[in-house]
Amino acid sequence: MHERELLKGNIQTLILAILDGQPLHGYGIAREIERRSKAGLSFQEGSIYPALKALERDGCVVSSWETPASGPARKVYRILQRGGGELEKRKATWRELVGSIDLVLGGNADVQPV
Repeated sequence: MHERELLKGNIQTLILAILDGQPLHGYGIAREIERRSKAGLSFQEGSIYPALKALERDGCVVSSWETPASGPARKVYRILQRGGGELEKRKATWRELVGSIDLVLGGNADVQPV
């Protein structure tokens, strides 16, 4: 499916955008992506965790174990300053790409690629 290929290359960007608002665990990140996209995007945790590990390895997020009042301990991820900068770069790249594609598809002529 073509949509999956597009998403695969952008899952880290989506995760950074979610974590920019609040620290969350993997399941919470997946559900927040679904909520914000009005169910247009859906990820299983199995897709989220490899991306989180890569972001952690790159110094964009950090994780810690938290034990809620009820239920098992869970790993919670927080965005770091480097991750915030990376998110801004990725947003700019995404907007440029979308603008360029829109021009090719004959969309809004007012959109100018950067």
